[in-house]
Amino acid sequence: MDVANLTIAFSEHTKHKNTSINWLNSIPNDWTEKEGMLFMRESKEKNHGMKRKVVLSLSYGRIRVKEEKELTGLVPESFETYQLVNVGDIIFRPTDLQNDKVSLRSSISEYEGIITSAYLNLRVKSIAHSKFIHYLFRAIDNNKVIYGLGSGLRQNIDFRDFRRLKFPFPPKQEQTAIANFLDDKTAKIDQAIAQKQRLIELLKERKQIIIQKTVTKGLDPNAKLKDSGIQCIGKIPEHWEIKNLRYAFEFLNKRRIPLSASERESKQGRYPYYGASGIIDYVDDYLFNEDSILIAEDGANLLSKSTPLAFVASGKYWVNNHAHILKPMYYGFLYWAELLSIIDYTNVITGAAQPKLSREKLGGVRVIIPSKDEIKTIEQAVARINSEFRITIKGLKTSISQLKEYKSVLIESAVTGKIKVI
Repeated sequence: MDVANLTIAFSEHTKHKNTSINWLNSIPNDWTEKEGMLFMRESKEKNHGMKRKVVLSLSYGRIRVKEEKELTGLVPESFETYQLVNVGDIIFRPTDLQNDKVSLRSSISEYEGIITSAYLNLRVKSIAHSKFIHYLFRAIDNNKVIYGLGSGLRQNIDFRDFRRLKFPFPPKQEQTAIANFLDDKTAKIDQAIAQKQRLIELLKERKQIIIQKTVTKGLDPNAKLKDSGIQCIGKIPEHWEIKNLRYAFEFLNKRRIPLSASERESKQGRYPYYGASGIIDYVDDYLFNEDSILIAEDGANLLSKSTPLAFVASGKYWVNNHAHILKPMYYGFLYWAELLSIIDYTNVITGAAQPKLSREKLGGVRVIIPSKDEIKTIEQAVARINSEFRITIKGLKTSISQLKEYKSVLIESAVTGKIKVI
């Protein structure tokens, strides 16, 4: 959505004038241009004597309070070097401009607290409305105007870059109206986005329920069932087999190839490499050119409830020593990837700080084995289910992207005078 479309829903200022602001062509006639130093200053007040203990952080374009567990390892004395933050202060992350052009870099604080001196703390003077300035910075942030500041190899900016930077500046009464207008509109947009994101999560959960039932019960609703003896699976068609995993798969772990970081870097773009660690001589014989099922051997993913443990690797690729490589003896790959992601490995994973699923333990896991023809029909059904849900979820994600774009355009249009809110 472009700015022009907004004029259909909102009125415009009747008269505009040219501006010397290098990122803005014109502003309403009754607006002025002001350099940053005229309406804001940098606050560097330190937390000497531990005046405040609420530690803040800038995350995803919002100021939030850090939880106690996030402060592990920081001694209280270190907080005395932090900056004091007041309600209405605008916090800006000034570092790493060249490498990170995606993250939102500023937000307004709704808290009294402290924040590391790595951030700029911009305090708005009485001639301006802090929430309007926040939205103005958000517009500059969204349009990446900030990356034009500085020169050469500089990756950081400081308040000196804002002192002489010119900004559009409406009368304070209009600033207040714009801030209130954007508070209302963006809250509604955020609510709509949150609802769609929640719907996506519900659809993903529903998809997994349907797939799990398909993989563990088959497609015949009239099939006689028996107890599998596997708690996470329950009853299965009585003619299906149950075996230890080692009798259903061939392990190809001898073909794993741990690569150093420099070796991986040199091979970037050739073929996918799943994982990282160790140094050995590069050998092409370890390159896969066939489908296999990879399942994590160690790491946090073993304990994650949201990340599937198993997936099908296709094409040409290498595998490191942090994943088991499995080749099913009983037909389809998609069926086995889904089944292995359903199974509960809690009882066979060792270690809490460094979780590990050894080959021996994995080999002893019980699995269910349908007939060859059933596996084929189950895989077709799973592919169809995935496709149907993928289309619906893609539509919701497109809608979310459009809402985010609309929000960005609305903010910019309001704070630069392209639409009139009073």
